[in-house]
Amino acid sequence: MNLHEYQGKDILASYGVRVQRGIVASSPDEAVAAAQKLSEETGTSWWVVKAQIHAGGRGKGGGVKLAKSLEDVKTISEQILGMMLVTPQTSAEGKLVNQVLIAEDVYYPGESETSEIYMSVLLNRNTGRNMIMYSTEGGMDIEEVADKTPERIFTEEIDPKVGLQGFQARKIAFNLGLSGAAFKEMVKFVSSLYKAYDGIDASLFEINPVLKTSDDKILAVDAKVTLDDNGLFRHKDYAELRDKREEDPIDVEAGEAGLNFVNLDGNVGCMVNGAGLAMATMDIIKMAGGNPANFLDVGGTADAARVEKAFRIILQDENVKAILVNIFGGIVRCDRVAQGIIDAYKNIEDINIPIIVRLQGTNAELAKEMIDNSGLQVHSAIALAEAAGKVQELVG
Repeated sequence: MNLHEYQGKDILASYGVRVQRGIVASSPDEAVAAAQKLSEETGTSWWVVKAQIHAGGRGKGGGVKLAKSLEDVKTISEQILGMMLVTPQTSAEGKLVNQVLIAEDVYYPGESETSEIYMSVLLNRNTGRNMIMYSTEGGMDIEEVADKTPERIFTEEIDPKVGLQGFQARKIAFNLGLSGAAFKEMVKFVSSLYKAYDGIDASLFEINPVLKTSDDKILAVDAKVTLDDNGLFRHKDYAELRDKREEDPIDVEAGEAGLNFVNLDGNVGCMVNGAGLAMATMDIIKMAGGNPANFLDVGGTADAARVEKAFRIILQDENVKAILVNIFGGIVRCDRVAQGIIDAYKNIEDINIPIIVRLQGTNAELAKEMIDNSGLQVHSAIALAEAAGKVQELVG
């Protein structure tokens, strides 16, 4: 589950991480009021207006702008709120901006130069350990830095038995070329950041940039946070932070129905019970010359209601030219699944694409007879390769 910047910063602050302070607003008038309040609390006379969407690269798309007066705050907020913001991490259509964050200006003049740092905490899947990735090249695309100057990217792995150690936090500050007050600030920042990551069961914390201010403070100017869905049962307060407006409506609908669904760009809809079988089904469709339009796992209880809901979700994709149903009847009997398919087919109007059903397991032969005798535009198959071949034949 992804969080907005302002939500991620609130969590970081609760763990003692210094952040660029800000107030979220949903209208231009709220934005002006937020700017006024922020000036009273922080003394800032300039403000940064930031679009709040689940995507990076907002500045490149015109979603982050500096306001030097309250009139600028209102004008810029009017421009950003309601816009379809296109960034390198969105589709060509972009994302609708429903909120803006009015943040304090932290690039003020002082005794030393400001500098931007990249830092993230994530799981290294090769070693099974969390790691901190960091670079002096903050504010840039980390992929570009990795490609052109990989020597400027450092990583520090954390032993899960002992957690982040003090010498590791100091090593990070040293590799970033910091000294004096900034060095001490960075050690504290890294320690608090890792506590936040570990404490909320996150799968990603990305701060780009981490800023060393002109008076040697270290703070998070941005916060990209992804929570591990499997850990949300321990954090019901964070689960409430989910913004469904930022997600694909079909994905939301499938999740609420208890279906594991991932939308793809093919033309063959897949309905399968079991993640492993779903992957195998997609593979064999590709081997037969087709292209799967989705990953959809209906789970072990493929009853009529669930099957009907799955059909309706798949049929929302206009690119789908055929649907392949592949069910293994272990926990559930194949004849019950067949009846569910027949009932669902009759309940859904205007199904004008072929459906191929392959059922294996308990009562599979009876299920095939039920499908064949239903009088519907449903084709049965025994072998998975046969089913995939029928799909390709019917799709053409």
